[in-house]
This record gives sequence, C-alpha cells and structure tokens, in this order.
Amino acid sequence: MKDLLLITPPFTQLNTPYPATAYLKGFLNTKGISSYQMDLGIEVILELFSKPAFSVIFEMAFENNTILSENSKRIYALKDEYLKVLDDVIRFLQGNNPTFARQICSKQCLPQASRFDQLDDLEWAFGSMGMQDQAKHLATLFLEDLSDFVIECIDDNFGFSRYAERLGMSANAFDELYDSLQQDLTFIDDITLQILESKLEEIQPKIVCLSVPFPGNLYSAFRCAQFIKSNFPTIVVEMGGGFPNTELRSLTDARVFEFFDYITLDDGERPIELLHDLVSNEKPLSDFQFKRTFLLEDGKVTYKNNTNLPDYKHSEVGTPDYSDLLLDQYISVIEIANPMHSLWSDGRWNKLTMAHGCYWGKCTFCDISLDYIKVYEPITAKLLVDRMEAIIAQTGENGFHFVDEAAPPSLMKALALEILKRELSVTWWANIRFEKNFTNNLCVLLKQSGCIAVSGGLEVASDRLLKLIDKGVTVEQVAQVTRHFTENNIMVHAYLMYGYPTQSIQETVDSLEMVRQLFEVGVLQSGFWHQFALTAHSPIGLNPSDYGVIPHYNDISFANNDVAFSDVKGIDHAQFSDGLKTSLFNYMHGIGFDIPLQDWFNFDIPDTTIDPDFIYDSLQDVPNFNTKPTAKIVWLGHQPEVEELTKTKRGQTYSSLKLTFYEKTDSFQIVIGKAKGEWLLNWLLQLSPAQAPVKSYGVLKTSFETQFDDFELFWFSKPLQILKAHGLLVL
Repeated sequence: MKDLLLITPPFTQLNTPYPATAYLKGFLNTKGISSYQMDLGIEVILELFSKPAFSVIFEMAFENNTILSENSKRIYALKDEYLKVLDDVIRFLQGNNPTFARQICSKQCLPQASRFDQLDDLEWAFGSMGMQDQAKHLATLFLEDLSDFVIECIDDNFGFSRYAERLGMSANAFDELYDSLQQDLTFIDDITLQILESKLEEIQPKIVCLSVPFPGNLYSAFRCAQFIKSNFPTIVVEMGGGFPNTELRSLTDARVFEFFDYITLDDGERPIELLHDLVSNEKPLSDFQFKRTFLLEDGKVTYKNNTNLPDYKHSEVGTPDYSDLLLDQYISVIEIANPMHSLWSDGRWNKLTMAHGCYWGKCTFCDISLDYIKVYEPITAKLLVDRMEAIIAQTGENGFHFVDEAAPPSLMKALALEILKRELSVTWWANIRFEKNFTNNLCVLLKQSGCIAVSGGLEVASDRLLKLIDKGVTVEQVAQVTRHFTENNIMVHAYLMYGYPTQSIQETVDSLEMVRQLFEVGVLQSGFWHQFALTAHSPIGLNPSDYGVIPHYNDISFANNDVAFSDVKGIDHAQFSDGLKTSLFNYMHGIGFDIPLQDWFNFDIPDTTIDPDFIYDSLQDVPNFNTKPTAKIVWLGHQPEVEELTKTKRGQTYSSLKLTFYEKTDSFQIVIGKAKGEWLLNWLLQLSPAQAPVKSYGVLKTSFETQFDDFELFWFSKPLQILKAHGLLVL
C-alpha cells in the first residue's frame, strides 16, 4: 500500500521514461510520503507488441474485414512470419539477445513492408561492422510496419509516442473528447485499463496522480481517470504536468471533474503535498488551503491558490527517483541513420535539469509568461553531480540528458569541472542557446567531461527574424558556436522554424540556404523544421498586433494554448513543409548539397540572396590576443615525463627541460628553459580540475612576473601554444 500512485499515461518515449513522476517521487521521499510510479505507456506497448496480442489483432482485422491497402494485405499475408520473430525483436531492442543482430542483418529474417521502401544505404550508414545499430534500424522499421497495420486496421488513434493526439490539440472545447469517452473501449484502452486495474489492486493508493506532458497523453489520462472513478470511487484522482500547465489555465467546463477531483498547475511539489495532507487528514474543503489547484465547488469550476506557503526551491526538491519503473524493459529504436537524431529514441537516459526555468527568457514565440520558463533558479554544480552519482547508483546507468529549456554555459562549465574533479565517467547531452560564451576552449572542457551532443534553437536562420524573435544570436554566431562543438566531436542538432510572423518567401528560401551551408561545412549533424505556432502565453500571443499577427479567438472552456491566426503578409507557409523537410532529410544523410533549392519544391521559389560562401567565410578565425585577468585556466592533461637538456655555446652552458606529455592516443613534446619549465610544472599541478579553487589568468600572470619578465610573451610562445592545443584551457 502506498499513499500516491504516480502515472505517466500512454504514450511518450519507448527508450526512456518521461521524468516528471521520477522528479515528484524524489521530492515525496524528502517528505516521507510513500509513493509508487509507473510508465503505463511502456507497459501497454510491451503488451501490445507481443505475439499473443498481435495474434488477436490479426484476427480482428480479418473478422472486421478492415484490411484495405496493399501494404496491410502484405503484412496480413505474412502474419505468421511477423508473429514468429516479434517477441525476439522486442527482446533484442531491450538490449537482450544481442546475437540476434546477425540474423536481422542477414536480410532474410524480418518480413518487410512499406517502411523498408526508403531503406538507407546501410553500408554507408553503419559500415561493415556496425551490426547492432544496423539491426536496431531494421527492427525499428519492422515495428513501424506493424504500427501502420494497427493504425489502418485496428485503431487510427495509435502512435508510438502519442495516442489520440488530435483530441488534445487545440481543444478549446471539451465536447469532442467528452463524446469519445462515452464510446466503447478500444483494443488499446482494454490493455491499458487491465494493467491499471492490476496496479491499483496491488498498490491501493489514496491518490492517483496522472502526469500529462503532451496532447498525446490526454485521452488515455481521461480514460484512466474514468475507470478509477467507476471502479475505485474512494481514490482521489489528480492531473498535473505540461499539458494542463500550458493548456488548461482557462478551464471552465465542469464535466472535466466527472473524471478528476483536482487539476494542479506549474511546479507540482507543493500542490501535491497539500493534497496529500487534505486526503490524509480528511479535512473539510472549507478549512483547507490549496496551491494553484482547480476543483469543483458548488457545481462550478473554481481555481484556488489561497495558501501562503511558497514553492520549494530547485535545490530543495530532492534527487529524481527512478525506482519502480521497468528500466530494463524500455525499447531502443533507430528511426533514421543519423547518430545525433537517434539520441531521442536510442538508449536509456537519466533525465535531469541544471536549472528551473530559462536564463534567457526573452524569445517572443515562447511561453515566457509562465512559471516553468519565467522563474529561473539554478542549482550548484556540486549538488547536481551529487544527484548524478545518486541516480547512477540507483539505475546503474551513467547516461544523462539535461532537459533544461536552455542550459546555462556558466553552469555547464562548473558541471564539467566538478565531473572531472570527481573523476566521474558519464555521458551527457543538453539543450542550449547558441551563444558566444561557448568558446572552443569551453567545448574542449565539456567534451572531456563526457558531453557528446547539444541541441539548440537556430529557429529562423535570418538575422532580421532572429532579432524580432529576440533570440540574442546571429546566424554567423551560430555557425561559429556550432563549429566549436563539432570540432570537439560534440554533435549538434538545430531546431528550425518557418512561418514566423512577417517572414517572407525570400526569407524562407534564404533560411534554407543557410541551413544547407551549415550542413555542407559539417557544423550541423541533425535538425528538425516545424511551422510557427502562436501560443496564448507567449509575447506574440499576448501582444499579437506588435508582430503583424491577427489572432482568431474561440470561446475557451477547456484547452487554451495554440491560437489560430492570420499573418498580415498572407503567405501560405504550409506549402513549404514538404520541401523543407525533404531537403533536411537529405542533408542529415550528407547528400543533396548540390541540388538546386528549387528542386525541393513543386512550385516556383525565388533564387536565394545568400552568398554561397557565407557560412564558410563566417568560420574564418580572427586571432584574439586579449585574455581577461578573471579568465579561469585549467590543465586537462597529465604531468609530463621530464628530461633535462644542456647546451654549451660560446663557453656558456644553458639548461632546458624537455617535457613529454602522454595522451590517450598520442604523445607530444615541448622544450622550455629550465627555470620557466620548473615554474610551469609547478603550475600544471595546480591547474588540474582536481585542485580547487580554479586559478585565474591574473593569478598566473602575477606569479610569473615575480620571477620573470613579460608574461604575455611567454603565454603566446610556441611551447605554450602547443600546450593550449592539448588541454591548457582559458575559460
């Protein structure tokens, strides 16, 4: 028996749990409140994609005579071949039975339908020995074929990372979702509710908290709540998460509370703690205080925020707790043969945040008026690495995805130094802004600490529009920053936008040309285009006339986030979707750079006005001989082997030191005068990340000039330049 059951309803990711319940469970642990968490989505997927369930699916499709397309007819005709290997494919994608990869790659193992028509050049993508990843890719296509069959023949609402998403998107009224909940249960509903019922009987919670991050989780959340209300009426049902935080702030439809007792907004720790106190102490509602909570009172939807208790600080919410989750049963998939793109679907990542909110908080398309963006509160690197070590000990996994809106460069630097100080072996990636503070030296440090990738918003690759967005970067700056990352083997993904208010056709074409050049010179590895959406809580949504936008408002009784609008320029931006996405798909595979931009579109576009060497020219180095006295100096290498050399010239003997530095894959040498060499050796020890505090350039300069002259001349000498190329960093 537990006080709370925390549920992520179907569906989010296949490869790793959405972190909201783990964050909340970690907080509840600090308060001594017992809880159990489950990712209902992965449990449903594992039941659905099993031989027994798919045997039923094939029977249903045949009996209902719903096999329509040639593709589905092919899959049905080969149903025995699919059923024969289905369980083995799932086990392989869970990381079990790795030898099955050889069978999969033989090309005679898996039946193939339409998803295999666009099969990548496997030798180019995976090489002759990349068998595990190649097999993952083929197995993913196999599952996607079966998914297509389910969508066509059984349930058109199905998707691996969403279910009935259309019912939650732009649902200003509750009517359509409410009506769908009065219909018979679907096959997937049956599986979902059977698993839920078993868990409710096992855990016997007082409160069920359904965390709903996306529109694609909403329908299943309501189905679960409906089932609980009908079959376990004493259990209190609450909804929180990203969807209500952004969409349900204007809720007035009382029918929602036929399913839920409470809906809480924004940070969930304090609201859930108060609800637990209410239920545990059985207080009357009239005597109780709430934190950002909707409830039904006298038949009307009421919003209560009548407590004086503040939210918990980010440093007080505890370490995310991944216990209870089926961590060894998640499925790693590779949808396309792009190593950066695969990070979202391949591998089990522990999710963490460096800071609450966004340190920039200015982008005009973003929900910067809401607390999850507006309230910026970082934690210390020491506490962050403490949490990482605790999660590694619990999960046995040392991979981390930092899911900040934008990780602060200063905190990333401190995090990297703390990881190196503790000699911790981790792999991590994060979302960032492409800002100038990401110098080459900082990227060297991040790579050394285990950073393998970053993702960030280039958005509209146009300086005029980036300024209008208030992104705080230019295309030239983005190119330089992405170069710093890629030169240090840190992969880069760019979020790209088209259809921003007042964007012209010419600017869309020029943005595509910028993206083409960024991929061609090799400073981007992955990207994703999405069409601009007007959201109610963004600066554009709050002041549309300032941005040339005419909103078309509906009456709101349920969800209010995406707002229909017209751009004063009247351009149909949707027509660019296929061309932008097709060209990007090719660029991500390293091909298509010589294809004229016009060829990606089936309508006439203007020629680009961007110089064909714009990005290349932006990447040319300009030497910088200015170093701030406060700049931090770090040595990432080992102590060298030292050999003293002597040389006699014109009767005088000169002594110097030959320093041999051994690296993981190579070695190098420098020769330096003995006195300065001894000074350098002493300081290299002190400049290690293990030595705190980190020393500044000014401290080194002062120390040097107590014994010698002209530190700058020494600092820019050839031996020091060699050291800087091998791990002597200015941060």
